[in-house]
Amino acid sequence: MNVTVDVVGEGTAEYDLAADATYADLIREAGYHPQEASVLVDGSPVPGDRVVDADEVRLLRLIKGGATDGGA
Repeated sequence: MNVTVDVVGEGTAEYDLAADATYADLIREAGYHPQEASVLVDGSPVPGDRVVDADEVRLLRLIKGGATDGGA
């Protein structure tokens, strides 16, 4: 199954997944850990253990690097 993933603020990529892949598998395939990202289908979050059933999703990173204070 091909899934187009729009990583919010970072771009879009396409992934080829097994028919029984879960949304947690998709998050890992995109290079993130399921605890640091959430998948949105039609604007609503979906559980990581749910089998992927959408052709297009948005991936929202929940944890990103912080800002620095310029080394002070």
